[in-house]
Amino acid sequence: MYALLALLNLLSPKERASHRVARGVHYGDDRRQVLDIYAPRSGSGPWPVIHFIYGGSWADGERRYYEFVGRALAAAGYVVVIIDYRLVPTIEYPAFLEDCARGVAWVAEHIAAHGGDPTRIALMGHSAGAYNAVMLILAGRYLTPGLTGRIRAFVGLSGPYDFYPFDVPVSLRTFGAVRDPRQTQPVNLVRSGLPPMLLVSGDADKLVYPRNTVALAKGLRAAGNSVVEMHYAGLGHAGTLLALGAWGRNRGPVLRDTIAFLKAHL
Repeated sequence: MYALLALLNLLSPKERASHRVARGVHYGDDRRQVLDIYAPRSGSGPWPVIHFIYGGSWADGERRYYEFVGRALAAAGYVVVIIDYRLVPTIEYPAFLEDCARGVAWVAEHIAAHGGDPTRIALMGHSAGAYNAVMLILAGRYLTPGLTGRIRAFVGLSGPYDFYPFDVPVSLRTFGAVRDPRQTQPVNLVRSGLPPMLLVSGDADKLVYPRNTVALAKGLRAAGNSVVEMHYAGLGHAGTLLALGAWGRNRGPVLRDTIAFLKAHL
């Protein structure tokens, strides 16, 4: 999949209304703890911030393959941060969540220097990245209270939120040794008072079934939270991500709906 993603990213037309303003900035000491930043090409901000976390089964991924995401969102008027983070098997759960939280802390402290508003941050992710992002909000132990108050919205694309008991190699490898596995499941951590959430899935997703989105959305509503649930006919697991780029937008209005949601809450 990543070879195809790299090719699509390379060939995707670059959004002229956006540009990359920083590359390879360290938010930690490890070689994987680095980030890139994209911003609108014109204007001075401060713009609201999207902290994007990619997927890859917690074992693969590189931020450079997601320039098309950063450029598309930045062209709509956002400063976009895309991080690399440490992966299994080099580390174990929950180290990848700790890295993602450390990235958010860096953003809150430094993003103003790149035109971003550190008081208006949305967390966004695809697949395992959506899991990582929503766990920062739900678990309550990765972000300090001061950081939590800056998270104004969440967007999850094709995220795994309800996959216990672990019955596939990816989940067994990543979570099988966790002492309390039910606490790894976003659906079990829902409470009231959460930021608004947009949960997106493709009806043709055979990797992370849409029932994950349905279950989390149901739990959020029951707890009195604001949630928008979107299902796109014909889109598979990667389709919700690729629909953000120029080559995939004709498959479904994921980018349009994401921007509309973020404008309403940021």
